[in-house]
Amino acid sequence: MENRSFQEFVISEDIIKALKGLSFDIPTEVQARVIPSALEKNDLIVQAQTGSGKTAAYAIPICEMIDWLENKPQALILTPTRELAVQVKEDFINIGRFKRIKAAAIYGGHPFSSEKAELKQKTHIVAGTPGRVMDHIKKGTLVLSNINYLVIDEADRMFDMGFTSQVEAIINELPGERMTMLFSATMSEEVKRISAKYMRDLVNIDVSVNSVVTADIHHFLYKTYEEDKFELLTGIMIIENPDSCIIFCSTKDRVDQVYERLKYSGYACNKIHGGMEQEHRLSAMKRFKRGEYRYLIATDVAARGIDIENVSLVINYDIPLDEENYVHRTGRTGRAGQIGKAITFVVPAQTRYLQDIEKLVGFSIQELTKPGKEEISLHKPSFEEKMDMAPQLKKMKSDRLNAEIMKLRFNGGKKKKLRATNFVGVISNLEGVMAEDIGIITIQDTLTYVEILNGKGSLVLEAMKDTKIGGRLLKVTKVVE
Repeated sequence: MENRSFQEFVISEDIIKALKGLSFDIPTEVQARVIPSALEKNDLIVQAQTGSGKTAAYAIPICEMIDWLENKPQALILTPTRELAVQVKEDFINIGRFKRIKAAAIYGGHPFSSEKAELKQKTHIVAGTPGRVMDHIKKGTLVLSNINYLVIDEADRMFDMGFTSQVEAIINELPGERMTMLFSATMSEEVKRISAKYMRDLVNIDVSVNSVVTADIHHFLYKTYEEDKFELLTGIMIIENPDSCIIFCSTKDRVDQVYERLKYSGYACNKIHGGMEQEHRLSAMKRFKRGEYRYLIATDVAARGIDIENVSLVINYDIPLDEENYVHRTGRTGRAGQIGKAITFVVPAQTRYLQDIEKLVGFSIQELTKPGKEEISLHKPSFEEKMDMAPQLKKMKSDRLNAEIMKLRFNGGKKKKLRATNFVGVISNLEGVMAEDIGIITIQDTLTYVEILNGKGSLVLEAMKDTKIGGRLLKVTKVVE
């Protein structure tokens, strides 16, 4: 690795401070290779394994290059799934926290009107799914004239899902003078075609290490019959006794079925699939990340690009019919240097799918003997002990960063002719407060939200109860999220 510290990159102290708060100490290989080249504004095509830290690889240089004073969006990130769009938005906000970078996520299933209102505000970064991005472009609610940076994330998945024509239509609406970065776990012919057509003097970065799966994951399989799968699943769960486990199924109906049976059996679990309301999907993912329950039953909607720390076990209850989905499912474990385990159930009629997977990953997956009743009984006491324990909630990467941030709500906004400069001018003149202590300001029609950084929230909250803004004394309260 070329860089052993983020300080060695040509990036500002505001970005360095946020990275320290996020506990980003040493760049991953993809970050070490992408960040310097991106800062030189090269077009990049990057092939990297899932879990390699690629979101930060493009978010760090983009945050560095963003002009804060510009109100119109400067970067567009295209993602194949809603969940990834939301995660990318959060990553940009965290990394750009002290530069006061504002990011928005736009995606189907989310109220268009609220996205339209958000895009009217100062917005530096927009992350979205192709369909919803195209909707905003057609209705004139997403201004593209200042887009300097385009990222096509999870490009292979994007094109597999049929978004090729929409992606091309979006690219054709963007300014010709821009920087484009394309990230993909695999380099399909369609990925190569798009990059050749729309990218110039591109730099190829390949950190896939000639292997599509990381060495930090141990792969196993059980041969079984369809009617025996659930009994095998519960036996394995007792023996493995994981702290955090994702169980992948091929359809939303199968997810519902497995979820209901596990829940009935007393397992702390939740589910996620494309048939659920978006807010329920996001809530399920957030609670699983927090460790509120140990088991998440999911379709492939959770397999791509979602960063969940410390998943120790992935179980393919249904073998993926697309061998590349095997890579992305199992890539949810063994992340950030942790050791993970992947177990796949194979029924006789699906042997050819197993052969396709083994051809792609380049090795034979070890077959295990089904556990017997004695082995299961031996492990059951420790399993039941953990089942009876209250969940230990995990600290998210952003918790430390956000610990010194307080969001304040003022009961005044656009209708009272208030602007961000009104709030910055007044708050930065408070004793003990500087402009650098003020984070993102969001002004709505009747409310304004102001982030106060560096642990000075309580000081500002008390002072603003008796301090006027724009000649008015506004009610101010702490936002509890």
